[in-house]
Amino acid sequence: MTQRLVADAMVERLNAWGVRRLFGYSGDGINTFIGALRRSPGGPEFVQARHEENAAFMAVAHSKYGVGQFGGGHAPVAPAEAGAGGPAPAGTAGREGRDSQGIGVVVATQGPGAVHLLNGLYDAKLDSTPVVAIVGQQNSTVIGSQYQQEIDLLSLFKDVAAQFCQQVSTPEQVPMVLDRAFRTALATSSPCVVIVPHDVQKQPAAELEGAHGTIATAPLWSTPRTVPDGADLDAAARLLDAGERVMLLVGQGARWAREEVHRMALLLGAGIATSLLGKPYVDESLPHAAGVMGHLGTPASAMLLNSCDTLLIVGSNDPWTEFYPKPGTARAVQIDLSGKQVGNRYPVEVALVGDAAATLRELAARLDPAGAERRRPWMDTVGRAVADWRSLCRERALTPAEPVNPERVVHELTPRLPHDAQLALDVGSCVYWYARQLLLPPTVPVQFCSTLASMGCGVPYGLAAKLREPGRPAVVLAGDGGMQMSGIAELVTVAARWRDWADPRFVVCVFNNGDLAEVTWEMRETEGDPRYGPTQDLPEFPYARYAELLGMRGIEVTDPERLGAAWEEAFAADTPVVIDVRTDPAVPLLAPFPDGARKLESMRAGLEQEGPAGRHALELLQRYAEQEERLFGGA
Repeated sequence: MTQRLVADAMVERLNAWGVRRLFGYSGDGINTFIGALRRSPGGPEFVQARHEENAAFMAVAHSKYGVGQFGGGHAPVAPAEAGAGGPAPAGTAGREGRDSQGIGVVVATQGPGAVHLLNGLYDAKLDSTPVVAIVGQQNSTVIGSQYQQEIDLLSLFKDVAAQFCQQVSTPEQVPMVLDRAFRTALATSSPCVVIVPHDVQKQPAAELEGAHGTIATAPLWSTPRTVPDGADLDAAARLLDAGERVMLLVGQGARWAREEVHRMALLLGAGIATSLLGKPYVDESLPHAAGVMGHLGTPASAMLLNSCDTLLIVGSNDPWTEFYPKPGTARAVQIDLSGKQVGNRYPVEVALVGDAAATLRELAARLDPAGAERRRPWMDTVGRAVADWRSLCRERALTPAEPVNPERVVHELTPRLPHDAQLALDVGSCVYWYARQLLLPPTVPVQFCSTLASMGCGVPYGLAAKLREPGRPAVVLAGDGGMQMSGIAELVTVAARWRDWADPRFVVCVFNNGDLAEVTWEMRETEGDPRYGPTQDLPEFPYARYAELLGMRGIEVTDPERLGAAWEEAFAADTPVVIDVRTDPAVPLLAPFPDGARKLESMRAGLEQEGPAGRHALELLQRYAEQEERLFGGA
């Protein structure tokens, strides 16, 4: 009979925590653990990525898409909201009955493998997402000798895994350290790291007998239910009842409170804006739902934030503070599960620390039921702004571009997106078009790298979603920059795995404009500088033909009239599909007015320095500015 090793005990503990899937890459520092995985009849399954950074992104996304189990994080383009789950996350509101089966786990070897994990683990930290990393290390006998691939891993991870980072020195530590890593990750919504030297993995597993100096622990965790004090609820109700122009700013902390948010808005006669992370948790078809706030948000949300006199923040920690009401112009109440977050972005008067759904129910019972009727004129104003914004969305999507307007790509997706789909975004200009153009069905989860805003996350995130629920279609929206950074490599992983999926539909839409467009527009906006080709040009790559080389389907689109048919063909396919759309990099990333109006001069200055090359973008910028001015006014 094979001796039971520390590595076997590690695998057993992961199974005890309900872990069904690991993401990673093998290497000598973790090979004993890999051998134990092979011997384990009950799993977990090992998913090999093409790079440890992508494996870490997959683990984070696995946690984020698992919000139905424990309330994990959601994600924006920097700067972003740091929201997530667990009993004390940033910008959330919690829910009972969560367990650990959705937590993402990533495995890597020592040295370069460990270093490669950092980007993904910082994604988890900044988006407050629970993840556990298991990292190999050189033999304990050579630590401190500058041995090959020896890195001081405790120092390497001390910031990203500030809540828990431990190195196992003896077999007796293994259950305790793993248990604490999982509990801490779930309780603090953060990444935790367990480092296990190679020689420790190979030692015989310990049988704990309660002796002095050993600790026997249990693989258990549960979420408390938190409701604010009654006096605070009474104070919040008085403040909200006194308002005339009330709005809700909804973040990812409202993921379990969609109906309560809707009822609260109706009871208060309030408009609703969301953070980027909160977008999936509000029904945007509602006539008073003004869409996303902030730089990549809508002018309707900007109107709300500039005109309201009372603000109720629900589970949001969005840092776009220049878009909040000017301090002193609106009284505010904030609901958040974390006491650290209340008053973090705006000078609120009443803090309600608790679960969003339960808190909103308690608060609703204290409000004047006649408030909505008194605020009907305000609701009419909000409704007109929302209707104007939706009209502008269509107008912009149909604005001619060279050759395809990227806004139209997402506009055409809205009526064709399957209601059981899962959506993943890469980071870049595609997030703007998602925020402004996509009307999400309430059943479609959306995830991407948020506060860290790391390019290259799109396909790894989509893979994690698909592996969690292979019976649902997955959609990835990605720029050509993100695809060239990591998406092309991970299409190899898609090609290797898709035949095992109950639903083979995995649709990657590439916004192919040959430009790092978001950075190009940032250079014009924030620096007044022209586009600089050596830093912004991207080499040609045949995304659709590459998909066909891998045994999948490729679709090329250069005519905007073909977009609808391309989406329909992709969703009808019996293989994964890459849609390569030639989009126009000159379509401006213009912030909603009045903030956008203040940035026009700098953007024009940059474009004018580009001479004839910038003329097309300058014309589009002028057209977009005139559209916004016509409907929403200037600075």
